Amino acid sequence: MGPGTVAMTGAAGTIGSVLREALRADAERLILVDRVPLRPAAPNEEVRAADLRDATAVAAALAGADAVLHLGGLPDEAPLPELLDTNVLGTHHVLEAARRTGIRRVVLAGSNRVTGFHLVGHLTGPDEPVRPDGLYGVSKAAVEALGRLYADKFGLSVLCLRIGSFERVPTETRHLATWLSHRDAVGYVRAALAAPPVPGFTAVYAVSANTRRYWELPAPAALDYVPVDDAETHAADIPGADLAADPAAPQGGPYARPECTLPHLPHPGAGP
Repeated sequence: MGPGTVAMTGAAGTIGSVLREALRADAERLILVDRVPLRPAAPNEEVRAADLRDATAVAAALAGADAVLHLGGLPDEAPLPELLDTNVLGTHHVLEAARRTGIRRVVLAGSNRVTGFHLVGHLTGPDEPVRPDGLYGVSKAAVEALGRLYADKFGLSVLCLRIGSFERVPTETRHLATWLSHRDAVGYVRAALAAPPVPGFTAVYAVSANTRRYWELPAPAALDYVPVDDAETHAADIPGADLAADPAAPQGGPYARPECTLPHLPHPGAGP
């Protein structure tokens, strides 16, 4: 059975732009939600403008959907108030709209950076403690917590994809472990939307079948998708690929360094 009417927030973003073509081939109707202008490109596409920070606008944008793919939000390190406002409150608005309107399936765009301080030498599973590598990772940990709350308390069916390094091809040594190909991203999302909407919360790593990966692939009971691409096929084009990774280094790589977060912290005496 197809996913029916699917609403996709963040439809104009990097991932949304790639997924759009695949999902409009699957869905009876695809509702594209973003705050930037979009135009429908197929008869079954519908565009609805909404700012995630506006609960009323989000509820109106998701009206009539059977499932929601929530991709919208700030995609990288930023000041915590901005991340809370867009990523956390925005997700709350999406989940609350789903609760109120009876949307049967919510797929959240999580991030591998909720566990960026686990070590490279440790194969990490989704049930292990979160160890965010920055403020962005903290916001995505809160997104997962909200998803779990709405599943436990209100019976929603919520699946969180901890997305890897979404790139057309891997271009740096960390990508040899973290790459998520466009093809596998489509596969993960299709499987997430097609899964029976059983009440509960599940988190899985959305990563390609990389030889050097340090995250567990989903168990079939959690998500019925087996990735097909491997960053190793591009290793010859990546400088430093022949050097062994430090098993005691954090998985977040540069995102775990203080200089990634320091520019986004408040400076006492700098004014409001």
